[in-house]
Amino acid sequence: MSIKISGTQTTDIFKDEKSGKLREVGNQAAWSLSSCKPGFGVEQLRDDGHDTYWQSDGPQPHLANIQFRRKTTIYDICFYANYKADESYTPNKISIRAGNHFNDLIEIEQLEMTEPVGWMSIPLKDSYDQPIRTFMIQVAILSNHQNGRDTHVRRIKIRSPTQSFNLSTTGLQNFTSKELQMYSVVR
Repeated sequence: MSIKISGTQTTDIFKDEKSGKLREVGNQAAWSLSSCKPGFGVEQLRDDGHDTYWQSDGPQPHLANIQFRRKTTIYDICFYANYKADESYTPNKISIRAGNHFNDLIEIEQLEMTEPVGWMSIPLKDSYDQPIRTFMIQVAILSNHQNGRDTHVRRIKIRSPTQSFNLSTTGLQNFTSKELQMYSVVR
């Protein structure tokens, strides 16, 4: 599936996080990059500042690999890009792949961005229109604006549904007492 995004993104993509329906799970994963300039690596990609970024240093595609210890439900992946600040370093085409390990990755989404500024949320769904469950996500920067070689990615967040979000979508009650919680799942 392919998604096209243009210009400034103004919607509040974090309203579901603020209301407790989604949570950021990127801190539960091991992150690696195909290349980076010194001082522009995973730490800068994962911090909360918009003035820091990952800068690749090598041939395309540029890869960010996110590996979870256990199979994880992923609702969406969020990117922060700033074409006004990064110009030719801004990603233009991104492929999002998922699988159990490096050797079985399958493309879930392909994203084409035109001069993006702000946060973008890309839902990751399986063939049943449910959030994917995976051990690994790979973000591949296939091309940049103005045929730029290296890339700047300012932020990537991986979000998962919380238990209350899962229960509310199935129509089940969310039990709060210990006595009733034991009946909330089928064994």
